Amino acid sequence: MRKTLFIFLTVLMTAGVASAQRFAYVDSDYILNNVPEYTDAQKKLDDISKGFQKEVEDKYKEIDGLYKQYQQDQVLLTEDMRKARQKEIEDKEKAVKDLQKKHFGSEGDLFKKRQELIKPIQDKVYDALSKVSTQLGYDMVFDKNGGTTVLYSNPKIDISDKVITQMGYTPKTTTTTPK
Repeated sequence: MRKTLFIFLTVLMTAGVASAQRFAYVDSDYILNNVPEYTDAQKKLDDISKGFQKEVEDKYKEIDGLYKQYQQDQVLLTEDMRKARQKEIEDKEKAVKDLQKKHFGSEGDLFKKRQELIKPIQDKVYDALSKVSTQLGYDMVFDKNGGTTVLYSNPKIDISDKVITQMGYTPKTTTTTPK
């Protein structure tokens, strides 16, 4: 009996605390698409990525040419010459793979450039989100586009437009959030 009463009171207190919490959500993609610096940064990153990709593709074309030339000349080459050509091709393949890793790896040039261009924008969004959440008294804010699946969200608690306004921008499009 005591145990049942204790469990009942615990559930009742937990429910009271949970109902006192205020939640909201934002659409981070929507917010970022309303930040001109983000759009510019994405374009720069796309251009850099295309340049890196072209550089890598050009190196692979060069290797392909060397390999085709090797296949044509193979019957005329001595054993030492064949080994030297094979080693040259293998070394170039290794070099292009290293170049690919240098540009596109988890700590590569593109990652570093992304950090340089996008991180300040993310910090600005977080600061605005923090201010809006504090002003409106929200205890927790979810990202509609994050890893957490939101099956239903009341548009009244979408504070994306408020975050954009806090950052000093005017929303390009409007969410269903009442003003």
